[in-house]
Amino acid sequence: MNCRHCNAELRHVFLDLGFAPPSNAYLDHAELSAPETHFPLKLFVCDTCWLVQTEDYAQADALFRPDYAYFSSTSRTWLEHAARYAADITRRLSLGPDSLVIEVASNDGYLLRNFVAGGIPCLGIEPTTSTADAAQAIGVPTLREFFGEALARRLVAQGKRADLIAGNNVYAHVPDINDFTRGLKVALKPGGTITLEFPHLMRLIEQTQFDTVYHEHFSYLSLYTVSRIFAQAGLRVFDVERLSTHGGSLRVYGCHDDDARVMLPSVAGLIEEEETFGLRSLDIYLAFQARADAVKDGLLAFLLEEKRAGRRVAAYGAAAKGNTLLNYAGVRPDLLPFVCDAAASKQGKFLPGSHIPICAPSELDARRPDTVLILPWNIADEVVAQNHRVAEWGGTFAVAVPEIRRLPS
Repeated sequence: MNCRHCNAELRHVFLDLGFAPPSNAYLDHAELSAPETHFPLKLFVCDTCWLVQTEDYAQADALFRPDYAYFSSTSRTWLEHAARYAADITRRLSLGPDSLVIEVASNDGYLLRNFVAGGIPCLGIEPTTSTADAAQAIGVPTLREFFGEALARRLVAQGKRADLIAGNNVYAHVPDINDFTRGLKVALKPGGTITLEFPHLMRLIEQTQFDTVYHEHFSYLSLYTVSRIFAQAGLRVFDVERLSTHGGSLRVYGCHDDDARVMLPSVAGLIEEEETFGLRSLDIYLAFQARADAVKDGLLAFLLEEKRAGRRVAAYGAAAKGNTLLNYAGVRPDLLPFVCDAAASKQGKFLPGSHIPICAPSELDARRPDTVLILPWNIADEVVAQNHRVAEWGGTFAVAVPEIRRLPS
């Protein structure tokens, strides 16, 4: 296999999690007795451009199915994050009724609803039917396709070039990152702005967030590597912000390479910090497997001790990161009988691989577990606040990453 960006031969394994099903391929009851497709879940690091990437097996159309069950609007904190961004970027770019905003991977309209409400023309691009239907139901115009250079050229031919192209947590999800980036270049107006949000590779390594590795994430990104990918497509990064979302993300601001805007000090500063951290040397990558294994072993020891002590355990949040963690650890319903999730699209189904049943949050009240393991640790505060009644029967919350620990009540 060669690097998806620079085509150099890939020789160094960053992380090997064995075989796992796609993390968002939730099962209904009838599918439990059918064979379940598993793919290798292995990451390589390119020692030329330092792009971390999955091994080539799963294809995007096999991962992002029409019944894709991830709906962005399920999380209150994510809706608030999107609303703040929409207000800030509208002011920063002076967007108005003569502007066009395009969001790639617009999901259920969680972001573009804010531009619709503000009277700013927008277009969502979303290939999954379930979420595109939800977006259109709230008035967000949505094109049901995967984004790339060919689609961008069709949009331009229709007179649609964007003042703003937004992409939140999509850049890591595209198998052909060069084609996707060329598409951004084609669809962007002269003087236009691109903003992309993605989990920061430096934070993944620093916090041992190996559970954010799954097949839908083809790439794991540093600012240095993103700047290289942009430059090859005729774009450049002129600003970057650090975000707390998803355990530590970046929001990069991009423009055409001949744009008059100067590169702000934030860009060079963070690239230098990444190099100091070690993102352009192999040592930090080759040491990561042992750290991931320690997290896995800690979770198993915790669940086994809870079972021995007769303490009832449940999980909260049927998130992709939870599926990676549970499948790598080999956790099954004997150690974790059920998981609750607020998304109606997941309730009544089963987690891929582990086959743990997904229930509505009301099941916590019905069964009153002693311990609730929060799988989407990045929204642990929100989960605790929404389920504060757990403390009324003496229950506690726990998270497993970056190490297993109980949370204060």
